[in-house]
Amino acid sequence: MKKDIHPKNYRLVVFEDLNDGTKILTRSTVASEETVKWEDGNEYPLVKVHISSSSHPFYTGQEKLVDIEGRVDKFQARRDAAKKAKEQKAKKSAKPAKGEKTEEKEQPQKIG
Repeated sequence: MKKDIHPKNYRLVVFEDLNDGTKILTRSTVASEETVKWEDGNEYPLVKVHISSSSHPFYTGQEKLVDIEGRVDKFQARRDAAKKAKEQKAKKSAKPAKGEKTEEKEQPQKIG
């Protein structure tokens, strides 16, 4: 086994779920500038997370949309734009049906 490959700075850290406010005290090496007072009266580093086991649909069994950063809206906007572009491209490249009159472009006249 290789020696000295694991970090030595494990310490108690509080993780706070921003969706439901749940806090979990566990050991971690993650860096944090914020601190919080825990139930035991001690102060620990605080790490805020957008989703944890207390709010994730897989663990809760509830299907709910958690989109803090607007990723779903951005995706839907890209999808709508792609659909519009596809329709416009199809409309442009559509050939007229048989018997349908097409617009003829004016030919430049030669002078001289």
